[in-house]
Order: sequence, then structure tokens, then C-alpha cells
Amino acid sequence: MTQSPLAADSTAGTKKDTRRALVSSFLGSTVEYYDFLLYGAAAGLVFPKLFFPAGMDPVLGTSLSFVILLAGYVSRPVGGILFGHFGDKFGRKNMLFITLMMMGIVSVAIGLMPTYQTIGIAAPLILVLLRVIQGLAVGGEWAGATLMAAEHVKEKNRGFAASIAVTGGPTGSVFATLVLGLFAGLPDTQFLTWGWRVPFLLSATLVIIGLYLRYKVTESPDFERARAAGEVHTGVPIVRVLKKYPLSALFGTLAVAGPLFMQALLAIWAVPYVAAQGVVSRQDALMMLTVSSVLHIFAIPFFAWLSDKFGRRPVMLAGAAVSVVLVFPMFALLNSGNFWLIALAFIVGNPIIQASMYGPIGAFLAEKFETQDRYTGVSLTFQLGSVIGAGTAPLMATMLMGLPNGGKTSNIAWYFIVLIAIAALSVFLSKETRSKAHRAATAEREVQEQAASL
Repeated sequence: MTQSPLAADSTAGTKKDTRRALVSSFLGSTVEYYDFLLYGAAAGLVFPKLFFPAGMDPVLGTSLSFVILLAGYVSRPVGGILFGHFGDKFGRKNMLFITLMMMGIVSVAIGLMPTYQTIGIAAPLILVLLRVIQGLAVGGEWAGATLMAAEHVKEKNRGFAASIAVTGGPTGSVFATLVLGLFAGLPDTQFLTWGWRVPFLLSATLVIIGLYLRYKVTESPDFERARAAGEVHTGVPIVRVLKKYPLSALFGTLAVAGPLFMQALLAIWAVPYVAAQGVVSRQDALMMLTVSSVLHIFAIPFFAWLSDKFGRRPVMLAGAAVSVVLVFPMFALLNSGNFWLIALAFIVGNPIIQASMYGPIGAFLAEKFETQDRYTGVSLTFQLGSVIGAGTAPLMATMLMGLPNGGKTSNIAWYFIVLIAIAALSVFLSKETRSKAHRAATAEREVQEQAASL
């Protein structure tokens, strides 16, 4: 029997299992993104000064830090395919336990790393290796956490449930920027000597809590149903995804690139950019990002809830229109030279521009693939979109700012509009899947009732 693109309502777990799955997905994803985004927050503030030769041009040092940042994004699709392969064959739960442990070990290792002054060129090389391992782990985390949440609830709530895991991103960002921002208030000597290390080392506590929750959660009901039907442990998931869902994978990848570009732009590039203007301190800039991320945590489920009511495509297309309309005003606020208007720019960018299209993304991607291929399909599409959008964001922004046309942030705005236009076209060409599982479940029940009456 072939699974519908999201299993029937009957596969939803008990209320206790559902609550545990949602909390586990949310907190586990929060820990993962705390670790991953902590590097991004530190990349523009700390690493250029500590892990490259003294006297290096600051712009070059920052660019090299962003290249290492990109290495983590490039490794994410590989991690998505790797963990997706085993997650589609043997279950979601064990893979999520492994990814979380990997992230914690890497984060603590970064916090203990010697600098360039101590071990020379080995410092940036080790940083690259750790970042790649970190990317592998995150590559398997996002899809697994999202599916564990979505596959534990009834079809009518899939969008909202998937968004609970998705909000782990901004929640992790809140913790990362808040903790780093607190230590960024130290004098430069103390901050660069030990202050920046503490947030990385604190990750160990969060990981222990996350691992406990991951251990207690039950396996996905959708996966268990597919396994009982004999639809798993067969073939190679990535081959099936590329053969069976080529357009779904393509449209999914392009749909996430634009929103993820904005998320990474604000989290990584914008903080050192506004701090360099001299109007706000690096600590103030991090706090602005933190406030916008707090609002982001509520905005993502709101737009996901709307997609449960009105469909994935209408909400995401409306979000694309909002993004195009507001991107130039956002940059105008960012360049205003006024403390409160700069803070408003972060709020416009994250909980409005980014969340309006990104909120439904978990269910939008999950509903494109059948259960036995879903972990691989969602991992591949989301992580490839991450490379195109988020991974290149700080490098593209730095490059576009330096173009000889003098457009500076206007160049970034136009580039973002191109990404959003491509994303909107991909959503428009995708099928609406919100009610597909419900229709399939209803049809199956009708067949069973007719058979029983004979």
C-alpha cells in the first residue's frame, strides 16, 4: 500500500506522545541552532581577530570567517542525505539523538580551541573541520525534528506542528545572541581572551537536556505505519527522491532560499554592519537581533497556522509579496543612523519579511514526499536551499556592498528580490498539499467501510 504524502489522521500519536514529540523537537532544534548560529554571531565579531594572522586586513579576515561559515552550509546537504538515508530506513529518533550529540561536542571543542597566535595556521584549519562536522549534524537535524513534530499530529494541524520545530531556529538565535551579547559588553581584552568562549561551553548543559528529551520521545507514528506495511528498508532513498520527485525537490529547494537569505543576513552580516556605523555598539546590535528573534518565535507558528486554515501556497505567496514591498524600507531603517529605527529594521526583517514566507515551510516540504522518502527529501531540499540562501548571504552582501555602482545596500535588496521572485514562482508551480492527506484518509476509510459492509 502506498502512503499518502502525509499519513492519515489515524497515525497521529497519543496526546502524551504528541506533547513529548513537540517539546523534544522544539528544544532539540533550539539546542542545535544555538550551537550553529553561535558561530555565525561570532564570525563577524571574534574570529577575524583570533584565528587569522595579526595585521590582516579586517575586511579580508571577516570574509575568510564567512567562507568558513559557508563550509558549514555546504556540508549540510551531505549531512541531510546521510542522516536522511538512515532516518528513512531505520527511523527518525536515533538519528536525532546522534545529530544533537555531534553538535554539542563540536560547540564545546570550538570553545576550547587555541588561537592563531598559539598554533598558527592549524587554528583556521581546525575551525573549518569543526564547522563541516557541525554542518553535517544540522543537515540531519532540521528535517528530522520537523518530521517528528509533523508526523505525531493530525493532518489538520500539520503546518502548526511542523512550525514548532522550525521555531527552534529563532529560539536558538535568541539564546546565542543573548548570551554572546551579555559577554560582548566586556572590555575587548577580556571578551577576546575568554568572554566569547563561555557561550560555546555552556552548550554542554543544553545538550544534556536535549539528549534526555530525545531519548524519551517515541518513534514517528507515520514511520511505524510505513514500516509495518513493508515500505521501508528497501532501495536507496536519495535515488528514489531524485527519480520520483525531481520537480518537488527543485521547487522545494528554490522556495526556501529567499527566506533563508534574509534570516542569515540579519543574524550574521547585519550585526557587525550596524555596529561599524558607530550609532550602536556590538552589544546593542546583538540585543536588537535578540528582540526581533523573540518576536520571530511567535510569528513563525502564526503564519504556519494561517497555512493550516488557507493553504500553504496562498500564505507563502502573500509572504513573498510582503517581502518585496518591505525590503527597501527595511534597509532604509537599517541605514537611518537612529537607534530605534535600526531596531525596527530587525523587527521588519525577521518576524515580518522572513517569517511570512518561512512559517509554513516545514509542512510545505514534508507534504511533497511519501513517508519512506520524506526524511531524505526534506533534508535535501531544505539544506540545498540553505546553501543557496543562508550560506552565501554574508559573502554576497559583502560583495554587493563593494560594487562600483555605489548601490551598497540597494544592491542587496535587489538580489533578495530576485531570490524571492524565484521562490514565489516555485511555490506557484507547486501543488497545494494541505488537504491531500485528509482526502486520502477519507477515501481509505470509505473503502474499508464498504468492504466491512459486504
